[in-house]
Amino acid sequence: MHRRAVTRERHLLPLCLILLGLATGAALLAQGRMGGGQLYVPPHARTAREIGSRSTGTPEWENPVAHRTDVFTFARLRYDSAPRPRGSRRGGWSTDLPDADLNLSYRLQQLTSLRVDPDCRLVRATDPDLSRYPFLFAAAPGAMGLTAEEIVGLRQYLQNGGFLLTADSWSDVDLAQIEQLFREVLPGSQFEELPIEHPLYRVVVPIREKAQVPNIHIGIKVPGTRIQHRALFDRQGRLMVLVLHNSDDSDGWEREGENQEYFAKYAEKIAYPLAINIICYVMTH
Repeated sequence: MHRRAVTRERHLLPLCLILLGLATGAALLAQGRMGGGQLYVPPHARTAREIGSRSTGTPEWENPVAHRTDVFTFARLRYDSAPRPRGSRRGGWSTDLPDADLNLSYRLQQLTSLRVDPDCRLVRATDPDLSRYPFLFAAAPGAMGLTAEEIVGLRQYLQNGGFLLTADSWSDVDLAQIEQLFREVLPGSQFEELPIEHPLYRVVVPIREKAQVPNIHIGIKVPGTRIQHRALFDRQGRLMVLVLHNSDDSDGWEREGENQEYFAKYAEKIAYPLAINIICYVMTH
């Protein structure tokens, strides 16, 4: 699995294209069912497209036949085989599914030159085809429990070139749980704060501060929280894991059509630019 091979001949569009089209996002989708917490997902489900929207509907698109296998695929980690960690309070692997996955994938296709899988994927750390997806997302990592086999599978994935992004973790309790889990997944590894000077923050959109995306029902910065971007690197300095802590970035992707003010303040200005930067950076480094 080599990220550079995936995007070797791809070129990102100029910064101005990131801003085009976003302002109309909230108005494009029809009103639908609301709610982004956990939900039941059949064991055989393999794509986000199989799950009905829980927000305002999801965009649909197709790629030319010649490009249907040459695409970026947003893959979500399914982690419901092991018990939840003791003391975990909220969320689960299916939080914000499917709208977050499909909306972000659509925006990535719309605003960069990447062609993106219109279905997304749901994968376990033990799935034999996990290595096909160099980018992996995990929701609510403070609730993540892994079996012994899943720990080994995730370790092999990360050590062989994979990348994991997590969002929607809160408080010192969640962060301690995440750090403990990754001491098992990657023994000897240690999280560090990703400095704002890191090239990830300027690979496509210039980002000058780490900003919070609150839950849509709160709508303001959660008082007393410090936004953290906790990172794990391998020995060669390659970014393997990034934890967006004290921020609900996936709500910004999921809820873009529900409230124009929330969309303009959090989805358009924070959640989408950061996600696009992360994906474009890790797929080219």
